[in-house]
Amino acid sequence: MENTPVLVWFRRDLRDHDHAALAAALASGRPVHCAFVFDRNILDALPTRNDRRVDFIHASLQQLDAALRSRGGGLIVRHGRATDELPRLAAELGVNAVYANRDYEPAAKARDAAVARQLAASGGSLQLFKDQAIFERDELLTGAGRPYTVFTPYKNAWLKRLSAADHAPLSAPGRFAPVPENLPTLADLGFAPTDLGELGIVPGMAGARQLWDEFRAGRIRRYGALRDFPAIRGVSYLSVHLRFGTISIRELVTAALAEQADSWLNELIWRDFYFMILDRFPQVVDRAFKPEYDAINWADWPEGLAAWQQGRTGYPLVDAAMRQLNHSGWMHNRLRMVVASFLCKDLGLDWRLGEKYFADQLNDFDLSANNGGWQWAASSGCDAQPWFRIFNPVTQSEKFDPEGKFIRRYVPELARVPDKFIHAPWTMGRLEQEALGIVIGRDYPGPIVDHAAAREQTLARYAVVKKAV
Repeated sequence: MENTPVLVWFRRDLRDHDHAALAAALASGRPVHCAFVFDRNILDALPTRNDRRVDFIHASLQQLDAALRSRGGGLIVRHGRATDELPRLAAELGVNAVYANRDYEPAAKARDAAVARQLAASGGSLQLFKDQAIFERDELLTGAGRPYTVFTPYKNAWLKRLSAADHAPLSAPGRFAPVPENLPTLADLGFAPTDLGELGIVPGMAGARQLWDEFRAGRIRRYGALRDFPAIRGVSYLSVHLRFGTISIRELVTAALAEQADSWLNELIWRDFYFMILDRFPQVVDRAFKPEYDAINWADWPEGLAAWQQGRTGYPLVDAAMRQLNHSGWMHNRLRMVVASFLCKDLGLDWRLGEKYFADQLNDFDLSANNGGWQWAASSGCDAQPWFRIFNPVTQSEKFDPEGKFIRRYVPELARVPDKFIHAPWTMGRLEQEALGIVIGRDYPGPIVDHAAAREQTLARYAVVKKAV
Protein backbone atom coordinates (compact mmCIF):
# COMPACT_ATOMS: atom_id res chain seq x y z
CA MET A 1 0.00 0.00 0.00
CA GLU A 2 2.94 2.34 0.57
CA ASN A 3 3.42 2.90 -3.15
CA THR A 4 -0.28 3.16 -3.94
CA PRO A 5 -0.72 6.82 -4.92
CA VAL A 6 -3.20 9.26 -3.45
CA LEU A 7 -4.94 12.12 -5.20
CA VAL A 8 -5.41 15.69 -3.97
CA TRP A 9 -8.47 17.32 -5.50
CA PHE A 10 -8.02 21.09 -5.59
CA ARG A 11 -11.19 23.21 -5.64
CA ARG A 12 -11.26 26.64 -3.94
CA ASP A 13 -7.75 26.28 -2.52
CA LEU A 14 -5.40 27.08 -5.41
CA ARG A 15 -2.04 27.17 -3.64
CA ASP A 16 0.70 24.65 -2.86
CA HIS A 17 1.48 25.84 0.68
CA ASP A 18 -0.37 25.77 4.01
CA HIS A 19 -2.94 23.50 2.40
CA ALA A 20 -4.67 20.98 4.67
CA ALA A 21 -5.51 18.26 2.15
CA LEU A 22 -2.14 18.50 0.43
CA ALA A 23 -0.26 18.37 3.74
CA ALA A 24 -2.24 15.29 4.79
CA ALA A 25 -1.61 13.58 1.46
CA LEU A 26 2.12 14.24 1.61
CA ALA A 27 2.24 13.03 5.20
CA SER A 28 0.81 9.68 4.07
CA GLY A 29 4.19 8.82 2.59
CA ARG A 30 2.59 7.76 -0.68
CA PRO A 31 3.09 9.34 -4.12
CA VAL A 32 0.76 12.34 -4.49
CA HIS A 33 -1.14 13.23 -7.65
CA CYS A 34 -2.84 16.64 -7.85
CA ALA A 35 -5.94 17.44 -9.91
CA PHE A 36 -8.46 20.15 -10.66
CA VAL A 37 -11.77 19.76 -12.49
CA PHE A 38 -13.39 22.57 -14.45
CA ASP A 39 -16.86 21.42 -13.47
CA ARG A 40 -19.39 21.71 -16.26
CA ASN A 41 -22.20 21.76 -13.72
CA ILE A 42 -20.87 25.21 -12.81
CA LEU A 43 -19.41 26.44 -16.09
CA ASP A 44 -22.38 25.55 -18.29
CA ALA A 45 -24.67 27.71 -16.13
CA LEU A 46 -22.57 30.87 -16.55
CA PRO A 47 -24.27 33.56 -18.64
CA THR A 48 -21.16 34.48 -20.65
CA ARG A 49 -18.03 32.86 -22.02
CA ASN A 50 -16.06 35.93 -20.95
CA ASP A 51 -16.16 35.23 -17.25
CA ARG A 52 -13.45 36.87 -15.14
CA ARG A 53 -13.70 34.17 -12.50
CA VAL A 54 -12.91 31.42 -14.98
CA ASP A 55 -10.03 33.50 -16.31
CA PHE A 56 -8.78 34.06 -12.75
CA ILE A 57 -8.99 30.35 -11.92
CA HIS A 58 -7.23 29.37 -15.15
CA ALA A 59 -4.34 31.77 -14.54
CA SER A 60 -4.13 30.69 -10.89
CA LEU A 61 -3.92 27.04 -11.98
CA GLN A 62 -0.99 27.88 -14.23
CA GLN A 63 0.87 29.23 -11.20
CA LEU A 64 -0.14 26.25 -9.10
CA ASP A 65 1.00 23.82 -11.79
CA ALA A 66 4.37 25.58 -12.04
CA ALA A 67 4.81 25.46 -8.26
CA LEU A 68 3.95 21.76 -8.14
CA ARG A 69 6.29 20.99 -11.05
CA SER A 70 9.13 22.72 -9.21
CA ARG A 71 8.52 20.14 -6.46
CA GLY A 72 8.46 17.15 -8.80
CA GLY A 73 4.72 16.99 -9.41
CA GLY A 74 2.22 18.90 -11.51
CA LEU A 75 -1.47 19.43 -11.99
CA ILE A 76 -3.86 17.17 -13.86
CA VAL A 77 -6.76 19.24 -15.21
CA ARG A 78 -10.03 17.80 -16.45
CA HIS A 79 -13.09 19.45 -17.99
CA GLY A 80 -16.37 17.71 -17.33
CA ARG A 81 -18.73 16.94 -14.49
CA ALA A 82 -16.77 16.47 -11.30
CA THR A 83 -19.00 13.60 -10.21
CA ASP A 84 -17.86 11.74 -13.35
CA GLU A 85 -14.31 12.98 -13.75
CA LEU A 86 -12.97 12.40 -10.22
CA PRO A 87 -13.94 8.72 -9.91
CA ARG A 88 -12.74 8.13 -13.47
CA LEU A 89 -9.39 9.81 -12.80
CA ALA A 90 -8.95 7.91 -9.54
CA ALA A 91 -9.47 4.64 -11.42
CA GLU A 92 -7.01 5.65 -14.15
CA LEU A 93 -4.33 6.49 -11.58
CA GLY A 94 -4.94 3.46 -9.38
CA VAL A 95 -5.82 5.74 -6.48
CA ASN A 96 -7.90 4.49 -3.57
CA ALA A 97 -7.86 7.69 -1.49
CA VAL A 98 -8.82 11.18 -2.65
CA TYR A 99 -7.98 14.10 -0.36
CA ALA A 100 -9.86 17.41 -0.58
CA ASN A 101 -10.69 20.41 1.56
CA ARG A 102 -14.23 20.69 2.82
CA ASP A 103 -16.73 23.01 1.15
CA TYR A 104 -19.86 24.26 2.90
CA GLU A 105 -22.20 25.11 0.01
CA PRO A 106 -25.16 22.74 -0.38
CA ALA A 107 -24.39 21.95 -4.03
CA ALA A 108 -20.74 21.27 -3.20
CA LYS A 109 -21.71 19.01 -0.30
CA ALA A 110 -24.04 17.06 -2.58
CA ARG A 111 -21.28 16.79 -5.21
CA ASP A 112 -18.81 15.51 -2.63
CA ALA A 113 -21.30 12.97 -1.30
CA ALA A 114 -21.85 11.67 -4.84
CA VAL A 115 -18.10 11.39 -5.46
CA ALA A 116 -17.62 9.64 -2.11
CA ARG A 117 -20.29 7.07 -2.96
CA GLN A 118 -18.69 6.28 -6.30
CA LEU A 119 -15.24 5.96 -4.80
CA ALA A 120 -16.56 3.72 -2.03
CA ALA A 121 -18.22 1.45 -4.58
CA SER A 122 -14.76 0.60 -5.93
CA GLY A 123 -13.09 0.35 -2.53
CA GLY A 124 -11.84 3.93 -2.34
CA SER A 125 -12.59 6.90 -0.12
CA LEU A 126 -12.93 10.69 -0.16
CA GLN A 127 -11.23 12.26 2.84
CA LEU A 128 -12.20 15.86 3.61
CA PHE A 129 -10.23 18.38 5.67
CA LYS A 130 -10.81 21.78 7.24
CA ASP A 131 -8.93 24.45 5.31
CA GLN A 132 -10.93 27.56 4.41
CA ALA A 133 -12.15 28.26 7.96
CA ILE A 134 -10.53 28.40 11.37
CA PHE A 135 -13.55 26.78 13.02
CA GLU A 136 -16.23 24.85 11.19
CA ARG A 137 -19.33 22.71 11.53
CA ASP A 138 -20.02 21.98 15.24
CA GLU A 139 -16.69 23.20 16.64
CA LEU A 140 -18.35 26.26 18.17
CA LEU A 141 -21.71 25.71 19.87
CA THR A 142 -23.78 27.58 22.41
CA GLY A 143 -24.14 26.32 25.97
CA ALA A 144 -27.30 24.57 24.78
CA GLY A 145 -25.32 22.69 22.14
CA ARG A 146 -26.75 24.62 19.19
CA PRO A 147 -25.08 26.65 16.43
CA TYR A 148 -24.72 30.36 17.11
CA THR A 149 -27.13 32.55 15.16
CA VAL A 150 -25.92 35.99 16.27
CA PHE A 151 -22.45 37.21 15.39
CA THR A 152 -21.21 38.83 18.62
CA PRO A 153 -21.66 35.75 20.86
CA TYR A 154 -20.12 33.66 18.05
CA LYS A 155 -17.13 36.01 17.86
CA ASN A 156 -16.62 35.87 21.61
CA ALA A 157 -16.68 32.07 21.55
CA TRP A 158 -14.35 32.06 18.52
CA LEU A 159 -11.80 34.24 20.30
CA LYS A 160 -12.08 32.31 23.56
CA ARG A 161 -11.44 28.97 21.88
CA LEU A 162 -8.67 30.13 19.55
CA SER A 163 -5.22 28.70 20.19
CA ALA A 164 -1.98 28.85 18.24
CA ALA A 165 -2.64 25.37 16.90
CA ASP A 166 -5.84 26.54 15.19
CA HIS A 167 -3.97 28.86 12.83
CA ALA A 168 -0.58 27.15 12.61
CA PRO A 169 0.61 26.62 9.01
CA LEU A 170 0.10 23.14 7.61
CA SER A 171 2.87 21.40 5.73
CA ALA A 172 4.56 18.02 5.47
CA PRO A 173 7.44 16.49 3.55
CA GLY A 174 6.49 13.98 0.91
CA ARG A 175 6.77 12.99 -2.72
CA PHE A 176 4.79 13.94 -5.75
CA ALA A 177 3.96 11.78 -8.73
CA PRO A 178 5.25 13.39 -11.94
CA VAL A 179 2.67 14.69 -14.43
CA PRO A 180 3.47 14.77 -18.14
CA GLU A 181 0.45 16.59 -19.47
CA ASN A 182 -0.09 20.31 -19.99
CA LEU A 183 -3.01 22.45 -18.85
CA PRO A 184 -5.86 23.17 -21.27
CA THR A 185 -6.17 26.68 -22.64
CA LEU A 186 -9.14 28.90 -21.96
CA ALA A 187 -10.21 28.28 -25.56
CA ASP A 188 -10.12 24.52 -24.89
CA LEU A 189 -12.66 25.16 -22.13
CA GLY A 190 -14.83 27.30 -24.41
CA PHE A 191 -13.92 30.57 -22.67
CA ALA A 192 -12.06 33.71 -23.72
CA PRO A 193 -9.54 35.94 -21.92
CA THR A 194 -11.01 38.88 -20.02
CA ASP A 195 -9.85 42.28 -18.84
CA LEU A 196 -8.21 41.15 -15.59
CA GLY A 197 -4.92 42.75 -16.62
CA GLU A 198 -6.56 46.05 -17.53
CA LEU A 199 -8.22 46.08 -14.12
CA GLY A 200 -4.90 45.43 -12.39
CA ILE A 201 -6.03 42.07 -11.04
CA VAL A 202 -3.10 39.67 -10.68
CA PRO A 203 -4.40 36.09 -10.22
CA GLY A 204 -2.90 33.25 -8.29
CA MET A 205 -0.50 33.02 -5.41
CA ALA A 206 1.64 35.83 -6.85
CA GLY A 207 -1.29 38.24 -6.90
CA ALA A 208 -2.33 37.30 -3.39
CA ARG A 209 1.20 37.75 -2.08
CA GLN A 210 1.55 41.16 -3.72
CA LEU A 211 -1.68 42.47 -2.17
CA TRP A 212 -1.03 40.88 1.20
CA ASP A 213 2.50 42.24 1.54
CA GLU A 214 1.30 45.73 0.63
CA PHE A 215 -1.65 45.61 3.04
CA ARG A 216 0.32 44.18 5.94
CA ALA A 217 3.20 46.62 5.52
CA GLY A 218 1.11 49.76 5.26
CA ARG A 219 -2.54 49.46 6.22
CA ILE A 220 -3.49 46.50 8.39
CA ARG A 221 -3.22 48.43 11.67
CA ARG A 222 -5.19 51.36 10.23
CA TYR A 223 -7.87 49.16 8.70
CA GLY A 224 -10.46 50.11 11.29
CA ALA A 225 -10.03 53.81 10.54
CA LEU A 226 -9.85 53.50 6.74
CA ARG A 227 -12.14 50.64 5.80
CA ASP A 228 -15.38 52.59 5.33
CA PHE A 229 -14.12 55.18 2.85
CA PRO A 230 -14.32 53.92 -0.75
CA ALA A 231 -12.17 56.72 -2.21
CA ILE A 232 -9.27 55.67 0.04
CA ARG A 233 -7.10 52.62 -0.45
CA GLY A 234 -7.90 51.25 2.97
CA VAL A 235 -8.99 47.62 2.57
CA SER A 236 -6.94 44.56 1.60
CA TYR A 237 -8.55 43.75 -1.78
CA LEU A 238 -7.90 40.09 -0.97
CA SER A 239 -11.50 38.91 -1.24
CA VAL A 240 -11.09 37.18 -4.61
CA HIS A 241 -7.93 35.48 -3.36
CA LEU A 242 -9.70 34.25 -0.23
CA ARG A 243 -12.55 33.06 -2.42
CA PHE A 244 -10.27 30.89 -4.55
CA GLY A 245 -7.78 30.03 -1.83
CA THR A 246 -4.65 31.52 -3.34
CA ILE A 247 -3.75 32.61 0.18
CA SER A 248 -4.30 30.80 3.49
CA ILE A 249 -6.77 32.00 6.08
CA ARG A 250 -4.40 30.71 8.77
CA GLU A 251 -1.65 33.05 7.59
CA LEU A 252 -4.02 36.02 7.68
CA VAL A 253 -5.28 35.23 11.18
CA THR A 254 -1.73 34.77 12.44
CA ALA A 255 -0.75 38.18 11.09
CA ALA A 256 -3.90 39.89 12.39
CA LEU A 257 -3.11 38.63 15.88
CA ALA A 258 0.56 39.63 15.63
CA GLU A 259 -0.34 43.13 14.43
CA GLN A 260 -3.17 43.48 16.98
CA ALA A 261 -5.40 44.32 14.03
CA ASP A 262 -8.69 43.64 15.77
CA SER A 263 -10.89 45.23 13.09
CA TRP A 264 -9.29 43.14 10.37
CA LEU A 265 -9.55 39.98 12.48
CA ASN A 266 -13.21 40.76 13.04
CA GLU A 267 -13.83 40.55 9.28
CA LEU A 268 -12.13 37.14 9.14
CA ILE A 269 -14.36 35.93 11.96
CA TRP A 270 -17.43 37.14 10.04
CA ARG A 271 -16.24 34.93 7.19
CA ASP A 272 -16.16 31.86 9.46
CA PHE A 273 -19.58 32.81 10.85
CA TYR A 274 -21.22 32.91 7.42
CA PHE A 275 -19.61 29.59 6.44
CA MET A 276 -21.09 28.09 9.59
CA ILE A 277 -24.54 29.55 8.94
CA LEU A 278 -24.62 28.20 5.38
CA ASP A 279 -23.39 24.79 6.53
CA ARG A 280 -25.81 24.45 9.46
CA PHE A 281 -28.81 26.27 7.90
CA PRO A 282 -28.69 25.50 4.15
CA GLN A 283 -32.25 26.76 3.69
CA VAL A 284 -30.86 30.31 3.63
CA VAL A 285 -29.84 29.74 0.01
CA ASP A 286 -33.34 30.60 -1.17
CA ARG A 287 -35.31 31.42 1.96
CA ALA A 288 -35.08 33.92 4.77
CA PHE A 289 -33.10 32.82 7.82
CA LYS A 290 -35.93 34.27 9.89
CA PRO A 291 -38.87 32.46 8.22
CA GLU A 292 -41.43 35.17 8.98
CA TYR A 293 -39.65 37.48 6.54
CA ASP A 294 -40.57 35.24 3.63
CA ALA A 295 -44.04 36.74 4.04
CA ILE A 296 -42.89 40.25 3.09
CA ASN A 297 -44.88 41.66 0.18
CA TRP A 298 -42.03 42.86 -2.01
CA ALA A 299 -42.64 45.34 -4.82
CA ASP A 300 -42.86 44.19 -8.43
CA TRP A 301 -40.86 46.89 -10.21
CA PRO A 302 -38.63 45.72 -13.09
CA GLU A 303 -37.80 49.31 -14.04
CA GLY A 304 -36.57 50.04 -10.52
CA LEU A 305 -34.40 46.92 -10.55
CA ALA A 306 -32.92 47.89 -13.92
CA ALA A 307 -32.15 51.43 -12.72
CA TRP A 308 -30.39 50.00 -9.66
CA GLN A 309 -28.40 47.52 -11.75
CA GLN A 310 -27.32 50.20 -14.22
CA GLY A 311 -26.40 52.83 -11.63
CA ARG A 312 -29.21 55.18 -12.72
CA THR A 313 -31.15 55.66 -9.48
CA GLY A 314 -30.38 59.36 -9.10
CA TYR A 315 -28.59 58.76 -5.79
CA PRO A 316 -24.92 59.39 -6.61
CA LEU A 317 -23.27 57.07 -4.07
CA VAL A 318 -25.58 54.18 -4.98
CA ASP A 319 -24.98 54.78 -8.68
CA ALA A 320 -21.21 55.08 -8.28
CA ALA A 321 -21.11 51.82 -6.35
CA MET A 322 -23.16 49.95 -8.94
CA ARG A 323 -21.05 51.31 -11.76
CA GLN A 324 -17.91 50.23 -9.91
CA LEU A 325 -19.38 46.73 -9.71
CA ASN A 326 -20.36 46.66 -13.38
CA HIS A 327 -16.96 47.96 -14.47
CA SER A 328 -14.64 45.94 -12.25
CA GLY A 329 -16.55 43.02 -10.73
CA TRP A 330 -15.79 44.34 -7.25
CA MET A 331 -17.46 46.68 -4.79
CA HIS A 332 -16.23 48.23 -1.57
CA ASN A 333 -17.79 46.54 1.47
CA ARG A 334 -19.40 49.69 2.90
CA LEU A 335 -21.03 50.26 -0.46
CA ARG A 336 -22.31 46.69 -0.63
CA MET A 337 -24.31 47.49 2.50
CA VAL A 338 -25.52 50.82 1.12
CA VAL A 339 -26.74 49.49 -2.24
CA ALA A 340 -28.31 46.42 -0.64
CA SER A 341 -30.24 48.54 1.83
CA PHE A 342 -31.30 50.80 -1.03
CA LEU A 343 -32.64 47.91 -3.11
CA CYS A 344 -34.59 46.32 -0.27
CA LYS A 345 -35.68 49.33 1.76
CA ASP A 346 -35.84 52.22 -0.69
CA LEU A 347 -36.99 50.36 -3.79
CA GLY A 348 -38.87 47.69 -1.83
CA LEU A 349 -37.42 44.87 -3.92
CA ASP A 350 -36.73 41.30 -2.83
CA TRP A 351 -33.19 40.80 -1.52
CA ARG A 352 -32.89 37.68 -3.68
CA LEU A 353 -32.89 39.86 -6.80
CA GLY A 354 -29.88 41.77 -5.54
CA GLU A 355 -28.16 38.64 -4.29
CA LYS A 356 -28.46 37.09 -7.76
CA TYR A 357 -27.13 40.19 -9.49
CA PHE A 358 -24.13 40.26 -7.19
CA ALA A 359 -23.59 36.53 -7.79
CA ASP A 360 -23.44 37.17 -11.53
CA GLN A 361 -21.18 40.23 -11.30
CA LEU A 362 -18.75 39.73 -8.41
CA ASN A 363 -15.30 38.34 -9.08
CA ASP A 364 -15.18 37.35 -5.42
CA PHE A 365 -18.68 35.86 -5.29
CA ASP A 366 -18.94 33.55 -2.31
CA LEU A 367 -22.37 32.12 -1.58
CA SER A 368 -22.03 32.23 2.20
CA ALA A 369 -20.86 35.85 2.47
CA ASN A 370 -23.11 37.10 -0.33
CA ASN A 371 -26.21 35.49 1.13
CA GLY A 372 -25.29 36.57 4.64
CA GLY A 373 -24.71 40.16 3.58
CA TRP A 374 -27.94 40.42 1.65
CA GLN A 375 -30.02 38.91 4.42
CA TRP A 376 -28.31 41.28 6.87
CA ALA A 377 -29.37 44.22 4.68
CA ALA A 378 -32.92 42.91 4.41
CA SER A 379 -33.07 42.24 8.20
CA SER A 380 -34.10 38.66 7.43
CA GLY A 381 -30.81 37.06 8.45
CA CYS A 382 -28.58 36.52 11.48
CA ASP A 383 -28.76 40.00 12.86
CA ALA A 384 -29.33 41.35 16.33
CA GLN A 385 -30.14 44.80 14.91
CA PRO A 386 -33.80 45.83 14.50
CA TRP A 387 -35.67 45.43 11.23
CA PHE A 388 -36.20 49.17 11.00
CA ARG A 389 -32.50 49.90 10.33
CA ILE A 390 -32.60 51.71 6.98
CA PHE A 391 -29.54 53.38 5.49
CA ASN A 392 -30.05 56.91 4.21
CA PRO A 393 -28.13 57.02 0.90
CA VAL A 394 -27.46 60.75 1.19
CA THR A 395 -26.12 60.76 4.74
CA GLN A 396 -24.07 57.64 4.00
CA SER A 397 -22.58 59.54 1.07
CA GLU A 398 -21.85 62.62 3.15
CA LYS A 399 -20.19 60.54 5.86
CA PHE A 400 -18.10 58.12 3.81
CA ASP A 401 -17.36 60.08 0.61
CA PRO A 402 -17.46 63.62 2.01
CA GLU A 403 -15.65 65.28 -0.91
CA GLY A 404 -17.39 63.17 -3.53
CA LYS A 405 -14.12 61.74 -4.85
CA PHE A 406 -15.50 58.26 -5.29
CA ILE A 407 -18.71 59.57 -6.83
CA ARG A 408 -16.86 61.66 -9.39
CA ARG A 409 -14.67 58.70 -10.35
CA TYR A 410 -17.61 56.52 -11.35
CA VAL A 411 -20.29 59.10 -12.16
CA PRO A 412 -18.23 61.50 -14.28
CA GLU A 413 -21.29 63.45 -15.41
CA LEU A 414 -21.32 64.89 -11.87
CA ALA A 415 -17.65 65.89 -11.95
CA ARG A 416 -18.36 69.63 -11.93
CA VAL A 417 -21.00 69.54 -9.21
CA PRO A 418 -19.80 71.40 -6.07
CA ASP A 419 -19.13 69.39 -2.93
CA LYS A 420 -22.18 70.78 -1.15
CA PHE A 421 -24.48 69.34 -3.84
CA ILE A 422 -22.58 66.22 -4.91
CA HIS A 423 -24.51 63.94 -2.55
CA ALA A 424 -27.95 65.27 -3.58
CA PRO A 425 -27.52 67.08 -6.91
CA TRP A 426 -31.27 67.50 -7.39
CA THR A 427 -31.18 70.14 -4.65
CA MET A 428 -29.28 72.53 -6.94
CA GLY A 429 -31.30 75.31 -8.50
CA ARG A 430 -32.12 75.09 -12.19
CA LEU A 431 -29.91 78.05 -13.07
CA GLU A 432 -26.95 76.49 -11.30
CA GLN A 433 -27.59 73.19 -13.06
CA GLU A 434 -27.65 74.97 -16.43
CA ALA A 435 -24.44 76.82 -15.62
CA LEU A 436 -22.68 73.57 -14.75
CA GLY A 437 -24.08 71.74 -17.77
CA ILE A 438 -25.63 69.03 -15.63
CA VAL A 439 -29.39 69.28 -15.69
CA ILE A 440 -31.07 66.75 -13.40
CA GLY A 441 -33.50 64.66 -15.39
CA ARG A 442 -31.60 65.28 -18.61
CA ASP A 443 -27.90 64.67 -17.96
CA TYR A 444 -28.30 62.66 -14.77
CA PRO A 445 -31.52 61.15 -13.42
CA GLY A 446 -33.48 62.61 -10.59
CA PRO A 447 -34.07 60.41 -7.53
CA ILE A 448 -36.03 57.32 -8.49
CA VAL A 449 -37.74 57.42 -5.10
CA ASP A 450 -38.07 59.91 -2.29
CA HIS A 451 -36.08 58.36 0.55
CA ALA A 452 -38.31 59.67 3.33
CA ALA A 453 -41.46 58.36 1.66
CA ALA A 454 -39.78 55.03 0.80
CA ARG A 455 -38.69 54.67 4.40
CA GLU A 456 -42.26 54.99 5.63
CA GLN A 457 -43.42 52.41 3.08
CA THR A 458 -40.72 50.02 4.23
CA LEU A 459 -41.63 50.46 7.89
CA ALA A 460 -45.24 49.66 7.01
CA ARG A 461 -44.22 46.65 4.89
CA TYR A 462 -42.17 45.15 7.72
CA ALA A 463 -44.67 46.09 10.43
CA VAL A 464 -47.30 43.89 8.80
CA VAL A 465 -44.95 40.92 9.02
CA LYS A 466 -43.92 41.63 12.61
CA LYS A 467 -47.55 42.00 13.67
CA ALA A 468 -48.38 38.58 12.23
CA VAL A 469 -45.65 36.86 14.23
